[in-house]
Amino acid sequence: MAQSKALDNSQIIRAALVVLVGFLASGVLGFVRTGVIAAQFGAGTALDSFLAAQRLPEIIFVLVAGGALGSSFIPIYAKQRDISEDDAWQLASATLTLSALAAGILSLLVIIFAPFIVANFLRPAASIEEQALIVSLMRIMMVTPFIFAISGLVMGILQSHGLFLLPSLAISMNSIGIIIGAFFIAPYLPEANSIAHVGNNNVYGLAIGAVLSAVLHLVVQLPGLRSVRAKLSILPSLAVEGVRDVMRLMLPRILGLGVVQVNFLVNSALTSDMIEGSYSALTIAFTIMFFALGIIGQSVGSAIFPTLSALYAEDKMDAFKERLASAMRSVLFLSFPATVAFIIMGEPIVSILEFGEWTSEQTQATAWALAFYATGIAGFALLEILSRAFYALSDTWTPVVIGIGAMVSNIILSFIFIQFIGDSGSFIRGPFAGLALANALTTLVEALILWWLMRRRIGDIRDGYIWAGSWRAIVAALVMGGILWLFRTQIPLEGIILAIMGAGLGAVVFFGISIVLGLEEAKAVPMMLIRRLRR
Repeated sequence: MAQSKALDNSQIIRAALVVLVGFLASGVLGFVRTGVIAAQFGAGTALDSFLAAQRLPEIIFVLVAGGALGSSFIPIYAKQRDISEDDAWQLASATLTLSALAAGILSLLVIIFAPFIVANFLRPAASIEEQALIVSLMRIMMVTPFIFAISGLVMGILQSHGLFLLPSLAISMNSIGIIIGAFFIAPYLPEANSIAHVGNNNVYGLAIGAVLSAVLHLVVQLPGLRSVRAKLSILPSLAVEGVRDVMRLMLPRILGLGVVQVNFLVNSALTSDMIEGSYSALTIAFTIMFFALGIIGQSVGSAIFPTLSALYAEDKMDAFKERLASAMRSVLFLSFPATVAFIIMGEPIVSILEFGEWTSEQTQATAWALAFYATGIAGFALLEILSRAFYALSDTWTPVVIGIGAMVSNIILSFIFIQFIGDSGSFIRGPFAGLALANALTTLVEALILWWLMRRRIGDIRDGYIWAGSWRAIVAALVMGGILWLFRTQIPLEGIILAIMGAGLGAVVFFGISIVLGLEEAKAVPMMLIRRLRR
């Protein structure tokens, strides 16, 4: 009997912990990157321009070489490996070549039509000078999708072979490259124009750093190819067995991810006529929230996806349901305290950025958006798990259809919420928070609909077990929130000291209450960490 390639729950936890280390490293470096950028440029026109210019390169990467390629490639590659290792490497070679070509062609088109894209879609209400800066920055960064197309497929190959460390560390390279660009390139570039410079720092340094990030993202994973004895070559062919299946699965996934990216484009366009720095505050708030999401949802989702794919291929649906339910309950367990913590302690957390050009007003504005984003953390985390569960079933269309509905709802709610949330004349309490709330609410509803559809597809997925853990986690999170609120209002601390002490107090209270309430997750992860530390 062939040995199953699926991992059991303890192995999934160990794999998730490996991925988690990468996400933690990435998150810490992400905070450092955000802090460096904030200190040198503040929330103003220069940073708004850079963040807007990043939008198109990131979209192409995500659509061609990011989650789209990985989620489509891994199941087909896993099946091909069961048949023939040589055929599997032929599939990997052809997929890598074609995705890199697609990314290169799309990047070239964006370079050519960048002025039209910026003026009509990305930042339509921005000044001519700001639009010109965005175009220049974007053209520099358009080399990154080609590099990421290669690196993204390498990541999928390594994860398929059960190697999670190097792909997880590769995520950190996105921050390291930009940190280098901010620290060692931006201060030494000659002045380009008035809005590109903040103090002695030239924002073009960040664009060069973004290119360096892509290079490092690929380089750090190359040793993994050696360990799996990769046999990759340039093979621009659709005739290789499995390539058309990858493309077939990839098409709806591209549409689904494109739907998500539309929301970011809407944010960029709608903030273009708000107070200067609004887009920076909104984007940094999402970055901070995404750090928590990486710990909560992406680490578990990345670890469990190959296992769900293997279980479905082996027709072990009872085990499939059990792994899925365990993953959903785990991410919900961590989502609720994260939501409460960001709402109550958001300002002290963001105040860590207060150096150089970053001001207390910018801290308050970012914390304002973060509180609204935080309401959707459970939805974002569940979406990471449930979407991968559908991909494991080779069903990439269901998440797309639901995602399109969520996109339309998000756009409608965005236009509505910015009319009555916040004050159009205020930066600290700006209407951009309405964009965060629209995104959070539509994501929550999207995740719940996918949950319901998954139950219709495969039957009961131990809903009672999931809800039993969820309500107890909510109780523990609310108790934690009450204590954190008293701590923040009664203790004469502020800034980073308040954030660090609040984090420690919140963790102790939440895990303590969770243990009292009998939540197995409160014991499982700490015990796993302790055993690994002992080793």
